[in-house]
Order: sequence, then structure tokens, then C-alpha cells
Amino acid sequence: MESVWTQSCEIGKREPLLGNQRTEAAVIGAGMTGLLTAYLLREAGLQVVVLEAGRMAGGQTGGTTAKLTSQHGLLYHQLILDLGEEDAALYAEANEKAIEACRDIIQKRNIACDFTDTFSCVYSDHREKLEAEVQAAARLGLPASFVKDIPFPTPAAGAVRFENQAQFHPLRFLKALSEGLTVYEETPVRAVEGHRIQTDRGEVKAQYIIFACHFPFVNFPGLYFARMHQERSYVLALRDAPPMEGMWLGADQPAYSLRRWGDILLFGGSGHRTGENTGGGRYDALRQKAREWFPGARETAHWSAQDCVTPDRIPYIGRYTSGKPYWYVATGFGKWGMSTSMAAAMLLRDAICGRKNPCARVFSPDRFPARGVPRIMTETGQAVKGLTRQVLQTPSITAEELPAGQGGVVLLNGKKAGVYKAEDGKIHAVDIRCPHLGCQLEWNPDEKSWDCPCHGSRFDYRGRWINGPAQKDIRL
Repeated sequence: MESVWTQSCEIGKREPLLGNQRTEAAVIGAGMTGLLTAYLLREAGLQVVVLEAGRMAGGQTGGTTAKLTSQHGLLYHQLILDLGEEDAALYAEANEKAIEACRDIIQKRNIACDFTDTFSCVYSDHREKLEAEVQAAARLGLPASFVKDIPFPTPAAGAVRFENQAQFHPLRFLKALSEGLTVYEETPVRAVEGHRIQTDRGEVKAQYIIFACHFPFVNFPGLYFARMHQERSYVLALRDAPPMEGMWLGADQPAYSLRRWGDILLFGGSGHRTGENTGGGRYDALRQKAREWFPGARETAHWSAQDCVTPDRIPYIGRYTSGKPYWYVATGFGKWGMSTSMAAAMLLRDAICGRKNPCARVFSPDRFPARGVPRIMTETGQAVKGLTRQVLQTPSITAEELPAGQGGVVLLNGKKAGVYKAEDGKIHAVDIRCPHLGCQLEWNPDEKSWDCPCHGSRFDYRGRWINGPAQKDIRL
């Protein structure tokens, strides 16, 4: 089902690329990050084109809960331990400046996007964690305080509150922001070599190339597939829920996200690593909690989103790899893509324009701290598990034995395949190997999709591509 954002905002179509072009900067991806980066580069005087495989803002931007905040969970106490106070302060500064930059653009261009100044809160059962976070955030100059009262029936001990945060309608914002930008839709990029971008519709030569496509699809160099994973989360739109101010997030599992948009409450949660939802029931669990907390509310929409997560929870923003100084990347936003998209756009603009930005070192894709090694080994282990399933795991049932309305890895004509059997008994079979790096895909019953547990690529039940890093379908 569509999100409230896509239901309430129609962005006009753009033409695909026709033939070959030259430009100063080419941005791959027309979501929040790509369009903001293109906008800031154009404002800096560069010639920019944006290449989008599907529709503008048609990916993860349309599934966000659209919180503009520097409060990314109970983050800053741990960030000081991991990075030290100076670099933790730079992380905070980059995100606070991002909120202010969004506010300035909206005011300057008079964009009607339901922008609202508000506060953000993270609640927890553990008061000592909350107090440690307040102290850490305050040391970094953030507008943090402890609050006791919570406007929904959770047993939490309190919450950390950040002032001067914001929320908005992301698609209305991007619709206005994209006016005047050169965006080519339905132009999937198939390869990038040096300064050349190969698409289905022509070649683009660019002095600078920016990968703002959610998950970087060029495996070598960069190795981003080995140092990130993807996670899914789910959202309900509820009418007739009690009024509530601010934006809320739980720090303990199961964690829930709450914010209002007009008379609708956006209630999110039930997250999991992509490819690890074979049992289903994620929406049902969220609905059960909604009935418990808001018994009079009515569901009007539901949707899901996917996010890239790095081992140290800090995005990769900067040069794609040291060997390609004219390639840039922004990825791994860890479910905080609204503020981080603007932070990324500002960092990338400064890097390309030769401006010094002290925050850049915190987000550098080249970082490989010792503390991150165990987490990176975990990502590698997940990939090995997925590859092992493909080679060694034998299906326990045949396609004929699969019940109607269900999907799974089965034997079809004596060979392993992914099959969804429709209610009318029609079989939809796919190649169960992910075309990215060969991991075995898993069935997601909540969304009737085939999901990769290694790197997060997704396909619909017919085998059509939904999410990368894979770039092609899996139809048999």
C-alpha cells in the first residue's frame, strides 16, 4: 500500500535520458539525498544532471516517517565512548546544521510542505541510560533534557527530549526543490567506469559522479556490500488516535516510532534485518500494539521502508574510494535519512567545491576503526550463511505441496526454486539466487516479496526488481 506521502503528493513525470551527454556533476539517484545534493551543487554554480532508475522520490524517501532531527536514538553517550568528544560533537553539528539548512531552504523558497518546528523524544525503561544520554548530549551542545511524562501508555521511565527539531512532508518538499533541476527518470544506470556512466538510454560523461542511490551497486572498489546491511520497518497511519505533540521513538525492543501529520498518527515499528521475515506477522504485531495503546484508532494506510545500516551506525559520506577521487557516495543512514540527507548534500558539495568541512572526517567512507572489525565480521558471516543456504540447503517440499497464498523455497521439476502460489493455484517461479552476489533469497510473506538476507536486494513475487544493490530481475 502507498504511504500517506505518496497518496497526498503527485510529482510530475520527467523524460528519460535521450542519447549521450556531458556534464560537470552527475548524481545517481533522485531521492532526498540525490536531489538535495544536485540542488546545492547547482546553487554553487555547477552543471548537474540526475539519473533515476524509476520515478523521482519513488524509493525509500516515500516510505519515511519524515523526522528532521539530530536525535538518532540514545546515540551520543556511546558516540563519545567510540569517537571521543570532539568527533561526537562534529556528528551532532552536522545534523543540527542540516535541520537549519532545510528550514532555510523552505523559508527562502516559500515551500508549502507542512514544515513544523517541534521537539523529539527517545523513551526507555532504563532511567540510567536516559540520564547518561542527557549529560552526553548537553556536553556536545545539544538542546537535551530529561522528561518524565509520555503521552501514550508505555511503562517507560522517561525520555530524552531535544528541542528545535522539525517534521515535514518530504515529497512536497522535493517536488518544489526539484523545479529547475535536470532529472532523467526511467534511466537505470548499468555501469560506471571512470568518468563514464552507462545507462539503458545513453552515456553520461561527468567530471564528478555522486552515488546517491541508497545502496551503492558498484562492488569493486568500495566493498560497501561487505560493510553494510539493510533493515526493514513498518508503518501504520491511524485516524482518531489521541492528540500528541512531538516526535517519539523507543530505545528498547520492541521499539516504536510515533509522530503526527495533521489528524493522522504515524505509528511505526516491527523492524528486522532484510531477508529475516520468513514467519511474517510484522504488520499484525504493529496493529496489535496500536489496538492496545490507541483502542479507538482506525488504520487508513500501511507501508514499509528499507534502510542501510553501517557497523558503527555512522553513515558513509565522502569519496567512494581513494582510487577514484572523482566518485562520491552517501549511504548507510541507519533510518535517519532526512537530516542525514541534507548533511550529506552539504558535505558532498563542500568536498566537490574544494571547501573545508571539519565534519567530513567523522563520515569518511575510508574509516576502518578497530572497534568496527567485529561488526564487519558479522556482516561477512551473514553473507557466508546466505551463500551456504544456496549450496547446501535442500527444500523440504515441492511446488505442488505448497499451500495456495504462500511462498517459499521448494523443489520445482526436481530443481530448487522460489515459488509463490497464488490463491487460484497459479505458480509464480523465480531463480532463488540473488543476482547481486548469489545469496539465497528468502520469502517475505508480509509483502509477498523475495528478500536477500546478505545485502538486502528485494524482488516482487513475479521476480521483478524492487531494491538494490542487485540490478536485474530474477525471473526463471
